[in-house]
Amino acid sequence: MSEDRKKEGLNALGHQTAYHMDYSPELLEAFVNQNQENDYWVRFNCPEFTTLCPVTGQPDFAEIRISYIPDVKMVESKSLKLYLTSFRNHGGFHEDCVNTIMKDLIALMDPKYIEVLGLFTPRGGISIYPYANYGRPGTKYEALAEQRFARHE
Repeated sequence: MSEDRKKEGLNALGHQTAYHMDYSPELLEAFVNQNQENDYWVRFNCPEFTTLCPVTGQPDFAEIRISYIPDVKMVESKSLKLYLTSFRNHGGFHEDCVNTIMKDLIALMDPKYIEVLGLFTPRGGISIYPYANYGRPGTKYEALAEQRFARHE
């Protein structure tokens, strides 16, 4: 692990992986964006997300898509993987999982803009695709969030 990463307090990257099997937002780590002067998109796809139905305890499977425009901080990808894995034995409705992920990432990074989409596989013949987004209030990113939300299908 580089000295720069150590200084930033990153613990997951470059170390033996210990998986948490219940919701653990403290696993998320951030580092300083080296390109703060630019607006650009970062997208993560987690095609093997799992959580449990809070009523039946049955597993739910989804692809989670996270897209954001960073400001000062960015989420470290291994910590994000470990965080998403921590939902494995967590009982949460699809909509709650998507909103929780978005809120935790906002608290971690304070991005200019973020959106989270959950493409949950059918159970009982119905697919659920919850979508949540956020744009920093009082900025052009708030307007972007409104536009993308209105056009989301």
